[in-house]
Amino acid sequence: MKVPLNIGRSAQENAAEYYERAKKFREKAEGVERAIDNTKEELEKFESVAEKRPKIRRKAQWYEKFHWFISSDGFLVIGGRDAEQNEQLFSRYFEDADIFLHADIHGAPFTIVKNGCGAPEKTVEEAAQFAGSCSSAWKEGLGSVDVYAARKEQVSKHSHGEYVPKGGFVIKGDRKWFKNIELKMYIGVTESGVECIPALCGNSRFTSYAEIKPGGVGKSDLSKKLFRLLSDKLSEEKMNWDEEDILRALPPGGGEMVER
Repeated sequence: MKVPLNIGRSAQENAAEYYERAKKFREKAEGVERAIDNTKEELEKFESVAEKRPKIRRKAQWYEKFHWFISSDGFLVIGGRDAEQNEQLFSRYFEDADIFLHADIHGAPFTIVKNGCGAPEKTVEEAAQFAGSCSSAWKEGLGSVDVYAARKEQVSKHSHGEYVPKGGFVIKGDRKWFKNIELKMYIGVTESGVECIPALCGNSRFTSYAEIKPGGVGKSDLSKKLFRLLSDKLSEEKMNWDEEDILRALPPGGGEMVER
């Protein structure tokens, strides 16, 4: 072990200098240990309070297992998250008064506007943006996609007498097209929790929100950023949601924040 010495001082003076240094370092170490202990105590208090005050979650609605939103005119719009949910929507929830929408790309949700035959054009346009944004077009980083709409009697599981595979459907007759629908969504906090809606709906329903579009930030990283942003403006008492709710609400694939 090499120890630097001051040759202008005696051995005793050099030893005294090192003794004083050691004393100061020892005092600093004791201070750090006390700070660690205090932090542990505060953390234990916080965890104790958190355990006693669990977040109160409202009862989820039946449609919340799907992608969903409520249009500006109050119409429920739902879309499948995968092929299995697409089949469920077709067989269990698709009714005569509903309107069907689908992005013109492989890997898109089976989207329906409940009672959509009587919906204003604005609601159908919002649903078209929703259907496009929840499709693989978002995951592929596209800026826009074409979307079409059809009535219940036009949608079938049979083509030339043969049954279409799981997740696939056949559309008969003329479709109504929505060309170059921009892929853009708002995600934010409402009184009931986290919602992700097409940008055409506007952001007035949110207490805290961010505008998102397709991008290179991974879905998990994006949800963390959004959680920090959205929770920063709210008190703990008003948070009946967490990061997992944001992750579930986001469109498939990565993205990026445009406006906050």
